[in-house]
Amino acid sequence: MAQESTPPPVTPPPPPSLEQAPPSPAMVKDKGDLPPAPAPAEEADSPGAKGKELQGPTLPPPPEGEQQDSRSSSLAAMMEKEESVSSPQPPPEEKTEVTEKLAATKEEVVAVAVADTGKEKQVQENKVPQTLVSFKEESNLVSDLSDIERKALEELKQLVHEALNTHQFSTAPPKKEERQSVIVTQEAQTTQETSKNEASASESDVSTEIKPPAETQESKVEETPEKESQEVAKEEQKAASSPEEITIWGIPLLKDDRSDVVLLKFLRARDFKVRDAFVMIKNTIQWRRDFKIDELVDEDLGDDLEKVVFMHGYDREGHPVCYNVYGEFQNKELYQKTFSDEEKRLKFLRWRIQFLERSIRKLDFSPSGISTVFQVNDLKNSPGPGKRELRLATKQALLLLQDNYPEFVAKQVFINVPWWYLAFYTMISPFMTQRTKSKFVFAGPSKSAETLFKYVSPEQVPIQYGGLSVDFCDCNPEFTFADPATEITVKPATKQTVEIIIYEKCFIVWELRVVGWEVSYSAEFVPDSKDAYTIIMTKPTKMTPTNEPVVSNSFKVGELGKILLTVDNSTSKKKKLLYRFKINPFSD
Repeated sequence: MAQESTPPPVTPPPPPSLEQAPPSPAMVKDKGDLPPAPAPAEEADSPGAKGKELQGPTLPPPPEGEQQDSRSSSLAAMMEKEESVSSPQPPPEEKTEVTEKLAATKEEVVAVAVADTGKEKQVQENKVPQTLVSFKEESNLVSDLSDIERKALEELKQLVHEALNTHQFSTAPPKKEERQSVIVTQEAQTTQETSKNEASASESDVSTEIKPPAETQESKVEETPEKESQEVAKEEQKAASSPEEITIWGIPLLKDDRSDVVLLKFLRARDFKVRDAFVMIKNTIQWRRDFKIDELVDEDLGDDLEKVVFMHGYDREGHPVCYNVYGEFQNKELYQKTFSDEEKRLKFLRWRIQFLERSIRKLDFSPSGISTVFQVNDLKNSPGPGKRELRLATKQALLLLQDNYPEFVAKQVFINVPWWYLAFYTMISPFMTQRTKSKFVFAGPSKSAETLFKYVSPEQVPIQYGGLSVDFCDCNPEFTFADPATEITVKPATKQTVEIIIYEKCFIVWELRVVGWEVSYSAEFVPDSKDAYTIIMTKPTKMTPTNEPVVSNSFKVGELGKILLTVDNSTSKKKKLLYRFKINPFSD
């Protein structure tokens, strides 16, 4: 009898979404999250993620002094270099050895990309990133931290506490130009007051007439502004005496243990360097104020991009899954509407940030909760790197995501990956930390569904990506995320029969699919009684990729027996069979 698999852990319903964040469909970087445009440098963090590197030309690691910069800029820095190539700029005074090697390596990558088309498949196979290190998402429980990490967290909490008490987060230091203008203004005012005093003194020398009533009125007038200034000073002093309240992603700082999770994200983004993490927090708070994030969350920015980035289901560890579908931008009308000018790109960026914020606020920031997202990036029909407008939007998103949304991606899975993207990854991977690369997983078109199923159960994967999940509606009321599916690998040139034993009169309904089909499918009911006849429900039918991806059927069983669902794989490739069923007993 077919057995049902245990459903994965489920958390509250996912957001509408990333890093990352991202981005363009979000792309999140090592520090950013969630992301939209077709670039992998979006923040990615996740449990069980695998480190990846490409075979082929590699770049030397940056010098020690540049290691932190390589972490914070990675893809964004690379894209900035590409932009500088298209728009001529004055040559730099010095050209470092790293830059020279980068240019040489870039030429090698380009040479690989333009190699003759007969070798494209071989190039792709050689460039698929290989797993080097397994990355495991760290615990946010203070008791699980190492001594060094716990000490860093306490030091950062102390710095944040002092900053809140002294209102450091609410006042930004004036720029140099502003300070100079203030000084000049003060000097001008002092000069004017001095000249006025001298003029009044000379007038008093000439005049000998005394007017006491006038002086009394002047003193009364002077007393009023003095009292007002004293009251203002008292109010300012009172406000300064109470610590300010700051929230990030809806979490108030230092109010409860959720704040520890927020601070740990910044610490991990800066390798537990306390001062660097504190500066990052200050900059993030200032950016959120300037960008008016809390107001942006409630704005109505339309639903034109709801198919570009969306949340759907959970992975096997309970992370909400965000899908970034770059192929949607093949629609020229949507592309022009989204990226054709700076104003439209800014609107897209605001939409992406709003989606990310709304998604993040639905996460569980308790120390034992899940506060990261599983990112799936679909590169099928994705616009190539030649799309300048998309490249600009991606660069903008990455710069914001990497600096203001650290450690929000559990894993980055890229599916339907074209060869040119692997060449692009080869070029930028030396600028990423091993931590970031360990979260990346790449799969070509033929391996996309199989790769997704390693991390996400089939009943949680949307139908268009090989799974069984559709949005609940009247047309499919029988199955939901909570109904687990069984996976079976059908070997080449073999038959696989699913046998469902019926022990009572019932009404049975089932769903079945073979990813990619190209097999024959049949269904029949075999009664236990020797005198009864086998009932053919579905004759052997050749199923092709153009058929409906999922077969749904039902049968009213009036006697004991078994249902046989048979898949005949006559091809030379193994196939992935998915099915699930429900039995509802009934009485006559």
